[in-house]
Amino acid sequence: MKRISNLIVFLFLALSIFSVSKTKQITTSKNQEKMELVFILDKSGSMGGLESDTIGGFNSMLEKQKKLNNENIYVTTVLFDNEYKLLYSHVPIQKIKPLTENEYSPGGNTALLDAIGKTVSQVKSEQIKLSSKDKAKKVLFVIITDGMENASKEYNITTVKRLIETQKNTEKWEFIFLGANIDAIGTAQNLGVERSRAVQYKSDSIGTQNNYKAVERAIDGVRAGHLDESWKMEIEKDVENRGQ
Repeated sequence: MKRISNLIVFLFLALSIFSVSKTKQITTSKNQEKMELVFILDKSGSMGGLESDTIGGFNSMLEKQKKLNNENIYVTTVLFDNEYKLLYSHVPIQKIKPLTENEYSPGGNTALLDAIGKTVSQVKSEQIKLSSKDKAKKVLFVIITDGMENASKEYNITTVKRLIETQKNTEKWEFIFLGANIDAIGTAQNLGVERSRAVQYKSDSIGTQNNYKAVERAIDGVRAGHLDESWKMEIEKDVENRGQ
């Protein structure tokens, strides 16, 4: 009887170890899949005064990702006001240079729809050209803005929503939307980004820093294959405590 009991305990421990090992293998495998990070960052005039926080938060977030030594992460970054500026496209994260005030200098209006529409179209075109081996298995768009759309000329909300929903449904792309001084949740939903992927932040130094911490959590979630609403929890708590 004692031998049977010991055997049962042994089998239970063996199965537990196997299960943990298998889970680690799956997680590691997911983290090694090719990923495209796409940043669409507002640099309109209303972002003035938050340059150092935006630049510092962005650079710190990318630096932490670099330290993971993951050669399978590529980055595309767009800055926009009433104009559209593609800083770089599909560049390995280890080769990304820090953002500076030379690139990020706020001014102008907010052509949000043009920025999103052009970037989704550009990344879609880029991915189509890649071989199946080089194509990103995961794509995460990070959209950060602190003002209402007021300057787009090429895209409207209907075409942008169609673009986003098509890529979400056909390629399983992820989009997160961080907005201030607007109804961020409502704006995101109008664009085709669900409530769980949108958050309202406070447009100040602390709020801007919180944004990039939240983006780090979102990246980790997408890489691991399960992005839940916890990515935005710290921002929501901050807004609850300090207001919008």
